[in-house]
Amino acid sequence: MSEFEKSEWYRDYAAREFIDHADYYLIERKEQIKILKSYYRFFIIKRKDRKTKVLDLGGGDGFVFSELLKIDGNIEGTLIDGSKEMLNNAQERLKEFNSITYINKTFQEILSGDVLKDSFDFVMSSLAIHHLEKEEKKRLFKLIYDILEDKGCFINLDVVLSVSEDIERWYLDLWKEWIVEKEKNIKLEESYTGIPDQYKNNPDNLPDTLDYQLNALRECGFKNVDCFYKYGIFVIYAGQK
Repeated sequence: MSEFEKSEWYRDYAAREFIDHADYYLIERKEQIKILKSYYRFFIIKRKDRKTKVLDLGGGDGFVFSELLKIDGNIEGTLIDGSKEMLNNAQERLKEFNSITYINKTFQEILSGDVLKDSFDFVMSSLAIHHLEKEEKKRLFKLIYDILEDKGCFINLDVVLSVSEDIERWYLDLWKEWIVEKEKNIKLEESYTGIPDQYKNNPDNLPDTLDYQLNALRECGFKNVDCFYKYGIFVIYAGQK
């Protein structure tokens, strides 16, 4: 049994829970997507006179990909995820687009096999890479760098490890406060305030610090590496080849 098969994401109900309720407990999800789209518009759309080759690593139910397609319908896409349930939902969400390839592979299979044979203009990931161990993250960053076209971009929307336990506890409280405010604003009957503790106690989550990941990108050769958004443990960072 693989490490992914041991994780909660291998079970269909975990995928369904995320799909159905992510907006209620993921901090500023829509605002983060706006930043992603702005980055893509500025660095990719402006200089492409052909189909843009986009790779979504851990693409889940295709939500992020669908948002990108709203601003650029001229995409040749590849969406990879280890969950068949997630991929099924992605195919349903993106059924109007026939230029997307779906691959059911885990990060470990990507790192150990010959899964990615193409090159890409834009590689993105959302809330997936934090499941990798420290050295796996670095190996993945190097793989991404190698498959990017010249001037291609990589962007990651994810969670990171705080610099200390005290800061981590505060960030988790900050997250809970955001969920409570969200629930009050939309008068949600069911509460998701337990999600931050579930995240912290889940052994599948292996976040590393933001500094480690930014430095790892630079070591792999990425330039213009920076963090564009941070709210507690939630971050957006990127780099260019």
